[in-house]
Parts: sequence; structure tokens; C-alpha cells
Amino acid sequence: MSDTPEERFDFEQALAELEAIVQRMERGELPLEESLAQFERGVCLARQCQRALDAAEQKVDALMAQGDGADVRPLDIEHD
Repeated sequence: MSDTPEERFDFEQALAELEAIVQRMERGELPLEESLAQFERGVCLARQCQRALDAAEQKVDALMAQGDGADVRPLDIEHD
């Protein structure tokens, strides 16, 4: 049984890696070539994360559309 890249994708891990890349680049300590490589990796991670978020949103929308007559509303969560 072989996993597809989507099945092996770990959103939290990708987001943590993306945050680490941003922090390293913001410090300005990387040489130009490494900065470009890290930027490219960051763009790839950001796109993967966005696709994962889009897929999750579609799944939530599909579940909400199925409904069973229950009054289901999105959570109102406040962020710090």
C-alpha cells in the first residue's frame, strides 16, 4: 500500500517548517543562494498548506450541506 503525497502531508509539520523558514529569513543571516532555496521551499509549503485548508473547507461545507435537520452553526472562536 503506497501513500500519495497528499496522504502523507502533515499540515502542522509543514506550518512549523514554514514558520522556521520565515524566522531564519527575517534574521537576514542566510547567504543569497540559501535564502533563495529557503524562499522556494517556503512557497511550496505555503501552497501545500493552502491546498490542505481548501480541502478541509470543502469537506466542512459538504458535511454542513448534508445536514440532518439539526441546527449546526460554525464555532465562534476568538484568537489571541
